Formats: sequence, C-alpha cells, structure tokens
Amino acid sequence: MTSTSEKTPETEKEANNKILERCLKVLHDAKNDSEQFAALLLVTKVVKASETNAETRRRIFGAIGFSFPSRLLITKESPSGCPNQIFRALGLTLFACFSTSPEMATHPEMFNKIPIFNEVISSQMEPGADITTFTSMIDDSYQCLQAFSACSEGQRQLVTQGTVSALCQAYINQCHGCEKALRLLVSLLNAMENICWNTSKPELLKVCNVLSEQFAAEEGNRKFELCNIMQHFLPNMCILKEDPNFTACLKNCYTGLFSILNSKLSISQRDPALKLAGLLLAVYGSDWLLAVNDDTRIKFLTLIVNLACVEVRICLEDPGLEATYSKPDVITACYSIIEFGMMVCVLDDKVHLTEAESGQLVKIMVEAFGAIIGYLKQVNEEQLRDPFVFASVRALGAWMAEETSALKDEICEVLPLLIRYAQMLFECPFRSNDIDSEVKELSLTDPSEAKTWSKDALRFLLPGFCHLSAEDAPRRILISHGFHVLLYRYFAQQWKVFSSWQNTPPLPDDPEMNLRTACGVFLNLVVTEPALIREEECFSSLLKLLMESLQSLLYNQRFLILAANFTTLGLMISRIFADTPVLQGDSVSKGFFQEAIHFLSKAHTIQREKMDQRTWIVQTEKYQEVWDQISELWFLGMQAFGSCIPLLPWLPQSIIDSEWLNDIFDLLSQASPVTVESDLITAFQSVLAELAKNNKSCKDFMLLKNGAEKANLYGMSILEQVLCEN
Repeated sequence: MTSTSEKTPETEKEANNKILERCLKVLHDAKNDSEQFAALLLVTKVVKASETNAETRRRIFGAIGFSFPSRLLITKESPSGCPNQIFRALGLTLFACFSTSPEMATHPEMFNKIPIFNEVISSQMEPGADITTFTSMIDDSYQCLQAFSACSEGQRQLVTQGTVSALCQAYINQCHGCEKALRLLVSLLNAMENICWNTSKPELLKVCNVLSEQFAAEEGNRKFELCNIMQHFLPNMCILKEDPNFTACLKNCYTGLFSILNSKLSISQRDPALKLAGLLLAVYGSDWLLAVNDDTRIKFLTLIVNLACVEVRICLEDPGLEATYSKPDVITACYSIIEFGMMVCVLDDKVHLTEAESGQLVKIMVEAFGAIIGYLKQVNEEQLRDPFVFASVRALGAWMAEETSALKDEICEVLPLLIRYAQMLFECPFRSNDIDSEVKELSLTDPSEAKTWSKDALRFLLPGFCHLSAEDAPRRILISHGFHVLLYRYFAQQWKVFSSWQNTPPLPDDPEMNLRTACGVFLNLVVTEPALIREEECFSSLLKLLMESLQSLLYNQRFLILAANFTTLGLMISRIFADTPVLQGDSVSKGFFQEAIHFLSKAHTIQREKMDQRTWIVQTEKYQEVWDQISELWFLGMQAFGSCIPLLPWLPQSIIDSEWLNDIFDLLSQASPVTVESDLITAFQSVLAELAKNNKSCKDFMLLKNGAEKANLYGMSILEQVLCEN
C-alpha cells in the first residue's frame, strides 16, 4: 500500500504547477531584478524546456519578456556562493524554453542571440567552474540552434552569423555536445551547402579531415555511421584543387572504404559504403584513387565496380523490384561507380588497367547494364516521373556514349521508351520544388542538377544517339519515332540558352556541348537520309537557324569548334535545299556562304623550315589549337562547299569577291609540293575543279595563275583536265 507521504508523478506535477503559479505571480509583481531573478531561479527548477507546453511558455514569456533574459546573457558575474555564470545559465535556460515554440523561435530577438549561443557551444570550461552549469549552458544553446535550423530563415541566420564555424570548432575540440554539433552541421550543409562552404571553408575542411581520420582508424560500428556522415562533408572539386592538403582526406577515405568493402558485410553495412564510394568517384573521379600511390588502387577499383554491378543486378532483376523502391539512393551510387569504371576502361588516361583487367570489368558491366535495360522495359507511364528512372536513363546514356557494340539489340528495344521519355521531360519538365529533395536523396553526380536535371534527359542520351544514328537499324527506329523533330526543337532551345550566355562569361559548358553533339546526329542523318531531309520541314528550319547564327560564332576563338559544326552542317544541308527559296541568293544565304568561306579559307598558312629550307602548308595558330577536333569537319565542309558550286549560280561570284581563289594559289605557289598532304590537295581540288567547270571568270583567273601547271605539279588530275579543255 502506497504511503500518503510518498510522491507519485501526478502529485509531483501538481506540486510543481502550484510552485509555478506562485513564481509567475512573483514575476508579475517583482519590483527589481533581484526579485525577478529569485522567481526565475525557482521556475527553472520546476520547469524544464522540454516539458513545458505552449500555454506555459506563453505565460512565462508574458511574465518576463525578452529584456530581462537578454540582460542575463551578458552578465558573467555571479552572486556570492553561486556557481560562475549562473545568470547566463539562467538566461540560456529561458531562451531554450522559448525556442521550443515555433512562433517564438523565429523572433528577431531570438536570432540576435545567435553569436552568444555560438560562443557558448565552442567554449572550454574554465578552471573551477561548475560542470553541471557549464554543460547545461551548452545543452540549452544547442536547443536554440536546433530550433532555428528547423526553418529556412533560421538556417540563413545561423549561416550568416557564424554558427557553422562555431559548430566546426566545437566538433574539432570535442567539446561537450560535439555530436549535436555534427548533426547540426549535416542539417545546414544539406540546406545551404554552397553558402556554408563559402563562409566557413577552412573550418569545414578541418572537420572533414578529422572525420576522415576517424573513418580510417575506426574499426567498430562507428565506421559505418561515418560512411553516412562523410557524404555530407565532401567539398566540390574546385575546393579540392584550391587546397592540396585535402589529398590526405581522400587517402583516409580510401583506407576506410578499402577495409570495409574488402570484408564480409551485411546489407546495412555495405549500403552506406557503396554510397560514399559512389559519391567520391562522382565528385573526384580518378583524383580520388590517384591520391593513393600504391598497387592496391587497381584491386580496389575492380572490387567496387564488381560490388556495384552485383548490387545493381540483385536489385533490378528482382521480380518485385522491392529493393529498387526501398533504396534508390544506393543503386544510384552504384551507377556512379559503374560509370566511372566504364570511363577508365575506355579512356584509361590516369588509372592504367591491363587488357585482362579491362576486359573483366567490361564483361560484368555488360550484365549490369543489361539489368538496367530490363528494368526500363518494365517502367510504365505512371513511373516515368520517378527520379530513379532518370538516374537509370542517365546511366544507360553513359554506356551508349562509350560502348557501341555490346547490348546493341537490347538498346534498340528500349529506344522508343528513351525517345518518349526525353520528349516528355522536354515538353513537361517537373517543377523544381517538387523534386529537389528526391534529387538530393539520389545523390546525382553534379549538385547543380537539383534544378536542371528534370528538364533535360537528352544531354545524356545525345552522345549515344549520335553513334546509333550512323547505323541503319537504330536510325530507322529514331526516325520512325520522330526523334529528328524533337532534336530540332531541342537544338533551337539550346541555341537560345547558349546565345543568352554567349557574351556573359563564364559560359556553361552543357549548351555548347549539346549543340555540337546534336550537329553530329544531324550530319549522320543528312549523309544517310537525304530524302528525309528534303521532306521534313524541321530541316529547312534548322538550315535557317544555322545560316542566321554562324556569324556570332565565327570570330571568337572560344567557339571555333561550334562554328565548324554549324558551317559544315549548314553546307551539307544546303546541297539538298539548293533549289528551294531558302537558298536563292538573299542576304541571309549569301552572308552564310561568305562566313563559310571565311571559316574554310582561314585554316592554313605557310611555314618555312630552317633545317631543309622547305615550305610547308600548316594550320594557322588559331586552328592548330583545336585541329584534332575540327579537321574532319573542315575536310567534309570543303567537299560540301564544292558540291554547292554547280547548284548555286550566284556562289562563284562570292568566292571571287572574297579573294579565296587568290589565297589558295598563293599557298600552292609558295609551298614545296612534296610537303603537302594528299588529303589537303584533294580538298583544294574539290573546290577548284567545280569553280573551273561552272564559272568562266574563275577558270580564267586560274589560267592566269598557271593553274594547269600547278594542278600537274600537285597531282590534281581532275582540275588539270578541266583547265586544259577549250
């Protein structure tokens, strides 16, 4: 039987309520700070911040307001016989109490105290200080900071008022509550990553190094917790290049992951390790592996690619696809690992694999991409807006861009879906607000994609489609599903984006690369499907766009590769549309051919070798820088230009006016014939012979320049024959 004097939770609560009522009355009636302080001291003994309800908080605040607690925070002296900083501790307890109310937590008076909370959490206990009071102050400060981090304005206030640096200091020094500091840092980095790094880069790098050291050394369950935590603290590639000391952090990550993935693991242990490995490879690529200068990196690369491929197959070949929907972030990380493995096998620029090692990786990757294709075949219309579908399409696009033989038949089967998917995203992009959180969860390679990926699947598919458009079977599928129409609309949209940035450096790389790749697809179609080009209206619209746009590219070295694409594609289409109104010698068409002449004529110059006194025709300095990327386009452009001469009666006069003929003969006159490459001679002949055949003025000019002798000297038999005819 319970004694009547024994306290129960109910009776203790009732007693506390009575004391609280008396304290509140004293607070209302207090005539000075001493009376308020005495009453508040009792309040904090009977009411803990976490136990107060909204009504109680409202009444306490109504009794004291912000003024008195604010004064307590800046008072460091204590009454005789009281622990040091008792006033500040009391003020912090009150603010912690207030912070549990969402309305009060966003009050400007609360935000004004952030510097004090920062100071408290990163402070060291003074000699002789009361440990209970000290730890209580820190706990109350964290209570306030955590409350602020729950809303966007609070996050902004924390970052701009130095809380990130204070939290970093608290964790580095392992102060009381340092794990709370770590959790709060993760929260702020998730919400405002770029601003956090911009304002507190040195401190965040120190935390990253401390965490990586712990990760490398830890052998217990904490190691797997750190796998998840480390993902939030890895800076972007720019910061890595700015701070060479960060290499030590990458080495520690390598050491920690190698020990995890080289062991027998449960699923719960393997998943965070794969996510961290995927992020490291996605952000740092081979720089991460090259941070370790030993032979284990090849073994490690082979290990993680194998593990990632196995994980993808297990998840995507599951008939119910439960794993796909339960952990898409893990599979997406595996995609990043596989993409990197594929790039190493194809490019092998830094991480050197043997042929056997590369072949082994490709074999297992074929199986993984087969599983991705199988998954995409099962996707229905309702699932197309799932961000995981995008991640899968992106991974397959990377494979299609690099591997042109394996899985070709399977890719053809899924091509209609890929075209429909790209068209859906182009026409009806997701609202960015709807997908931000999902994108972050999927850990996409480029953090900037949180705002852009949903609008553009084509940028990942285009390189693969460019390869496929050169082959009969997949090209027929692309055409039958109207891909050329979609591609023109995309091309026009990307040109608009590119044009808006063209004179405002730095220019994003994506629009230019998308335009160049799209030109490659169009060139394949122009060469293989001339009837389609003439029938479809989108190609005449494309020619108009090219003709109107070339001038803005031609005189800027930065855009010479794109100018080469525009010039050659425009000339190739012009051969087909020569008898249409688009090319009847108006200012736009004449302007385009003048610009094409400029591009073709400015590629070569004369260079004399001192050793043998021979004179060579070489690329001009401007063209030499990018010749490996534009040479095929230049030669194809010369061939296409020559084909246009008999089709456009007004074109020879434009050539005469440009003095290009004179420039070509000057090159041939000054060069040593044995030094001129045969493909260049063929290119010159393709233009000169057509001019001589189709225009008397051009033929007469060549004869005045001893054209027949030059043709004989350089082996231009077709040109020589034309010039010798009466």
